[in-house]
Amino acid sequence: MELVQESPYRFRIDRAAPMRVPGVVFAVPELLPEVGTDRALDQVANVATLPGIVDASYAMPDVHWGYGFPIGGVAATDVADGGVVSPGGVGFDISCGVRLLTAELDRAELSRVLDPLMDGLDPAVPRGMGRGAVWQLADRAELDTVLRGGSRYAVEQGHGVPRDLARCEDGGVVSDADPEQVSDRAVQRGQGQVGSLGSGNHFLEVQVVEEVYDEPVAAAFGLRLGQVCVMIHSGSRGLGHQICTDHVRIMERVMPRHGIEVPDRQLACAPVESPEGRAYLGAMAAAANYARANRQLLAEAARRVFARVAGTGLDLVYDVSHNLAKIEEHERDGGTRRLCVHRKGATRALPPGHPDLPGDLRDAGQPVLIPGSMGTSSYVLTGVAGNPAFASTCHGAGRVRSRGEATRAARGQDVRRDLEGRGVAVRGASRKGLAEEMPEAYKDVSAVVEASRGAGLCRLVARLTPLGVVKG
Repeated sequence: MELVQESPYRFRIDRAAPMRVPGVVFAVPELLPEVGTDRALDQVANVATLPGIVDASYAMPDVHWGYGFPIGGVAATDVADGGVVSPGGVGFDISCGVRLLTAELDRAELSRVLDPLMDGLDPAVPRGMGRGAVWQLADRAELDTVLRGGSRYAVEQGHGVPRDLARCEDGGVVSDADPEQVSDRAVQRGQGQVGSLGSGNHFLEVQVVEEVYDEPVAAAFGLRLGQVCVMIHSGSRGLGHQICTDHVRIMERVMPRHGIEVPDRQLACAPVESPEGRAYLGAMAAAANYARANRQLLAEAARRVFARVAGTGLDLVYDVSHNLAKIEEHERDGGTRRLCVHRKGATRALPPGHPDLPGDLRDAGQPVLIPGSMGTSSYVLTGVAGNPAFASTCHGAGRVRSRGEATRAARGQDVRRDLEGRGVAVRGASRKGLAEEMPEAYKDVSAVVEASRGAGLCRLVARLTPLGVVKG
């Protein structure tokens, strides 16, 4: 595939039938997917064929191959012009995202309690593939309440404080959730997992603010140099996975009825305004509420350990998803258009002054939370005006090795010892799990963030480094 470099941080894939729009990749050459081994760029072009797509099929600097859409893909479709919604444009881990909290501790104070703190977090954070959760729900009816109420319901039940909702995307709850569109199988998979970390690249990290790039914005976010933080990366667990599976199958069956053809069956889709489109969006919103409640309960588990061991609370900086489709209004062609914006492995990044921001963040912009690969830096960014990709930016480092490739590369290497040699305390991770998520399996997160900044997608606020990690 031929890429045309338009600027130091932007490449173009020219439109060719059946593409409806061009592809745009925000990156520098060393971050581009390797042609022949990673077909992410082919997926960027395939996404450009979706009915109703506007402007371009976008890819973030952390782009890599995914299901249908590339991970790091952004696409908006015009609802009034037959625009579609595609479950592959959200992914299996619906509303997977990141939550960042701050403690009233600095690095020196933490060093005295880090080991007992990590020993406390280890049993307090359920994780792995199976059951086990902080919150034991009574029955299907209570799960439905979680699916409708998200973090708001969790806080109402005593699992958090009102400020948590102000500092969560959408105030902690997506309003158009429809639990009736969630299958019994999805319910079974999600019933016992509210307040659990999962496996893979999900984690709970104890971090420190290593560097501040924008002090006024950092102060507005509640961050200062040397401060201890907790970052939580998790999503909707088995419930979200099953919802994606169920609705891909439904849309595969109905595409001919809507006159839709796609070059890859994994791009199965339906018009946003169709019964199938509305059903998926209702189920997706329910999974998003589940994911937010999940991170809310994990945060509460961490708060209890910090209070008991370190004598400090944890304040929420922000909680934001990076696997979601949202109906948004954007200015295009001299007017306001209602768009379905798919962000898969991409983070919404609202600029200063945006009406969806809480009042105390309106002048600073939205906190954007970018986790690094295990053992490397994570970043806090903020949104900027004039973002060329529907107020979206990167979501992390982006894989360059599959889990199998990483495991083979780690043979003879003690990843746990390597991490502890870097000053990172590790709890709960299996040898195989650590090998799959070794830092060398990912792109350089600092380069990804710099390319995002250079492309006009965000602004840097702070860099965080890990001191301890809890993994599945």
